[in-house]
Amino acid sequence: MNGVLELELQLPAAGSRDVRRRLHEQLRQAILAGRLAPGVQLPASRALADQLGLSRNTVMAVYDMLLGEGCLVARPGAGTFVAPAASRPAGGEAIRAAPAVTHNLRPGRPDATRFPFDIWGRLTGRALRRYSRDPAVYREPCGHPALREAIAGHLSFARAIACAPADVVVTVGAQQAFDLMIRALTPPERRVVVVENPGYPAARAAFAAAGADVRAVPVDAEGLVVEALPPDTALICVTPSQFPTGVTLSPHRRQALLAFAAAHDAVIVEDDYGGEFRFDGPPLDTLRMLDRDERVVYVGTFSQSLLPALRIGFVVAPGRFRAALTEARAHSDWHGPAIEHATLADFIGEGHLARHVRRMRGVYAERRAVLLRALARDGAGLLDPVAPASGLHLAARLAAGVDVAAAIARAARSGVAVEDLAAFTAGDASAPGLALGYGQIEAGRIDEAVAILAEAIRASTSRP
Repeated sequence: MNGVLELELQLPAAGSRDVRRRLHEQLRQAILAGRLAPGVQLPASRALADQLGLSRNTVMAVYDMLLGEGCLVARPGAGTFVAPAASRPAGGEAIRAAPAVTHNLRPGRPDATRFPFDIWGRLTGRALRRYSRDPAVYREPCGHPALREAIAGHLSFARAIACAPADVVVTVGAQQAFDLMIRALTPPERRVVVVENPGYPAARAAFAAAGADVRAVPVDAEGLVVEALPPDTALICVTPSQFPTGVTLSPHRRQALLAFAAAHDAVIVEDDYGGEFRFDGPPLDTLRMLDRDERVVYVGTFSQSLLPALRIGFVVAPGRFRAALTEARAHSDWHGPAIEHATLADFIGEGHLARHVRRMRGVYAERRAVLLRALARDGAGLLDPVAPASGLHLAARLAAGVDVAAAIARAARSGVAVEDLAAFTAGDASAPGLALGYGQIEAGRIDEAVAILAEAIRASTSRP
């Protein structure tokens, strides 16, 4: 299997703009239907490209999309394999019997098809040549010095965050950052962690796995309800551009949150989800910029701006936290992948990240506008969207009487994939709704997707 894909694929002619989507759909369906069994190794991207008569960039983009969706796993030095069934996205059993996804409105997924794989490949080759002349030694726990310098410069330019390379700790995505902060910044006898409700389920899981007492605090029209914070809180994880509701943490709440942290000796973890892609108005000040008491630890990742498969994130920490975070990072896995760190440092330093984000901001802004118009036209009376100022998705409240699970299932049978807002809520959902992403759907397919979704909702609504 490593050399040849033993699966019959029906693809359009090489060069067709549709070939990437069709290859992704057919491989994904083969995995979910079990025709490609868990643990099966896929051919290397170059080998599959040669077999199918496609460009290697096309195959690499499809592999990355499947990696981001949890259908594939990459094992460094070994290859790319079909993921175990237990690690695939929730709802896999329902999708398994459904047609392939033709209109992907799931949130949290960037458009991997537009990533500059050619530039990344060239810079990786340069990094490999550089390391071939380097001694075989272990690297710094905080990350490649050039990458830390590049991240500090990028944050100064893109988010107006004044920080030095010494303030940056590079992590394996945001998940490792959450784990490190529990272990390094909270004492064992005081590990009460607050997360937003609704909020990012993976953050809740990471904190709980590290031994924290996780408390879910509600979000309203101004963001996290600071008045509801438990007095024994040690760490507060907040997304100022709130995920998944899209509401913005108000200036009043920002000041109240900083005051609470100072009064209760708590640490604020600022997860800047979607901060790179803002569409309405100027960028908002980060909590890190407002922090005068060294309470805020800023967390970022390149999963949305570049690719989820890179698994590179970072922490910008006040000076009093750096030693503890560095030690925890060293104990976790010593250091990250040096080749990828060097590649990303050059990618940022040569301006490719800024150009890619600028280009994708225009692409996503167009899709967002098309989605809002379609919801106003076809979803009127069914879906009430909350248009966030940033990010790659929007939340939409459903009309009363809608069977949410039935509507999602009906839409899936017609090839439209969406996410239930209840999946992001701890306990009982406050109101039924959907999270609709526009990262992996072309603007020209959004009208059709919304029309199908609206019909599925109508068919799933009980009449008085």
